[in-house]
Amino acid sequence: DQHGTAIVATAALINALKLTGKQMDGIKVIVNGPGSAGTAITEMLLGAGVKDLIVCDEHGALCPGREKMDGHKEKLSLMTNVRKEKGRLEDVIAGADVFIGVSAAGVVSKDMVRTMKKDAIVFAMANPVPEIMYEEAKEAGVMATGRSDCPNQINNVLVFPGLFRGALDCRARDITCGMKLAAAYGIAGLVSGEELGEEYIIPSAFDERVAKAVAEAV
Repeated sequence: DQHGTAIVATAALINALKLTGKQMDGIKVIVNGPGSAGTAITEMLLGAGVKDLIVCDEHGALCPGREKMDGHKEKLSLMTNVRKEKGRLEDVIAGADVFIGVSAAGVVSKDMVRTMKKDAIVFAMANPVPEIMYEEAKEAGVMATGRSDCPNQINNVLVFPGLFRGALDCRARDITCGMKLAAAYGIAGLVSGEELGEEYIIPSAFDERVAKAVAEAV
């Protein structure tokens, strides 16, 4: 479940970056929510080439030595936050290109999004109420949620059964980072350059091409 979310979020980011003309290795990403999905997303984006990524919890940015961090968060802090930024979410989101929320409803305001870089990318994936509502964040750039009633739903059903079909077809013993990244690019590639737009960066969960494309990529 957590890896499916990471794969689809990565696919959506691949296309959002095409739309905004930004590169994976040149963006600042904030991941809010260091739970299972947030951890999988963090690891996947680092594997995809993101260099500047900060993970936040309810107390702010994860940074080595910070108080109120268990072993899991300490490990994440050592993998991320290359500039050792400190402060709350509203502090570190300033100047970010991308916000990915897998946390709680309403933790991001319009004012916070306004401090992000031009052509900001916001994936507010808390359900049923996202970190910021679609219309509020859309003013800043590209927006996606986990909701089915908004454009760009980041739905991990896009990964299955294609991921397992591909693994079975090649008799794989493990699901590797490379296979997950291939799945993300397979999903992203179903949105053509002509179709790509602020309200269409990810295929629909009902797109019958998805399972086959993911299986072949994997």
